[in-house]
Amino acid sequence: MKQLRPIIFMLGTAFMGGLSLAHAGESTSPRAVIELYTSEGCNSCPPADRVLYELNQEHGDLLALSFHVDYWNYLGWEDPFSSAANTERQRDYASRMRERYVYTPQVVINGDQVVRATDKGRIVTTSNETTPLREWAELALLSDNQTSPASGKLKLGMLNTPPAGQSYQLWLIGFDREQARDVRSGENAGRRLVHANVVREMIDLGQWDGQQRELDFALNQPCDGGVAVLVQEGRGGPVRSASVIRF
Repeated sequence: MKQLRPIIFMLGTAFMGGLSLAHAGESTSPRAVIELYTSEGCNSCPPADRVLYELNQEHGDLLALSFHVDYWNYLGWEDPFSSAANTERQRDYASRMRERYVYTPQVVINGDQVVRATDKGRIVTTSNETTPLREWAELALLSDNQTSPASGKLKLGMLNTPPAGQSYQLWLIGFDREQARDVRSGENAGRRLVHANVVREMIDLGQWDGQQRELDFALNQPCDGGVAVLVQEGRGGPVRSASVIRF
């Protein structure tokens, strides 16, 4: 567990009194965020799902998230975890990276580097070689009841003076630890697919200018894996900071 830097710790001390932190108790700052864009309707995706599952088991310093897209649903199997919001997020990346189309499976590391989704070794190497995420954000939960949507406080702050004119997009993400489904039709008919850290909800918390700030947050549905916040340069830009509480 990384120790928070002084300004974040001081910011947190002011409002942490009286809060009952849930489960693991404290948020941690992952070294890197790995986003897998996948679909149960795509027969190329199960090997990438397995890779992400293994990465999540073996590398606790990484935040691995499964974003299920909805553009394969027409092939005869509607992915129950897919959402238009996940597809839009992937399209934002494609637009910034000047890719002509979106595809699955795809892995994006820290919102800035695309790595072959089944190349586990390369994903680990790239995650280790990339600049570690900043410790700008910290989460604290107000409830330890996993049957209710998570809610709590988000603390934000930089050690240095924020860049003039720079703003960051804040995303609140709720995810399930593991999901398994028997696919009954489509390209993966007859297969049992297992997914790790499935994104079930993504909430736009608005823009942040880098100044010290506290926000209340609340998910709309329960998630049994955890809650995370991503600090990103615009929609589809590099992820600069992240914080996660795992249940």
